[in-house]
Amino acid sequence: MSSSAQTSGGRRAETLERLMEVGRVHSGVTVMFHSAIAAKQGLNATEEKTLDLLERHGPLTAKDLARLTGLAPASVTGLVDRLETKGFAHRVKHPTDKRRVLVELNREKIGELAVFFEDWARDIVAACEEFSTEELETVVRFLTVMAERQREAAARLSS
Repeated sequence: MSSSAQTSGGRRAETLERLMEVGRVHSGVTVMFHSAIAAKQGLNATEEKTLDLLERHGPLTAKDLARLTGLAPASVTGLVDRLETKGFAHRVKHPTDKRRVLVELNREKIGELAVFFEDWARDIVAACEEFSTEELETVVRFLTVMAERQREAAARLSS
């Protein structure tokens, strides 16, 4: 093996090691950030992220929530019960299949959470100014792949 190939392989290994470490740090601060926001509203991090799923996807069945969160169906039932009790969501009949139930956001109550994300959104936009569009596209591609892999890993853990 040539020395440039060894150097290249060593650099990649070092970069992957740094990526894993930065990923762990990022994961930790993300969990703490969402836990802090959730706590402001009497929610836990899973409840807060489930509200985000409902915000992005619209009303979902419990089965959809289980698929998107990687949680077991029994866990989703308890989760939806808690969100209903706290006033953030409610169950409604499916518009075309009356045997099915959808979980829907309480739009008025969810508006209370928006204020916590406004400053953060401004911080993100400001931080992105130092990156080119091409660099941001690479980050988007990477995060998309990693989110899918993590979703798959969560599903494996809950089955």
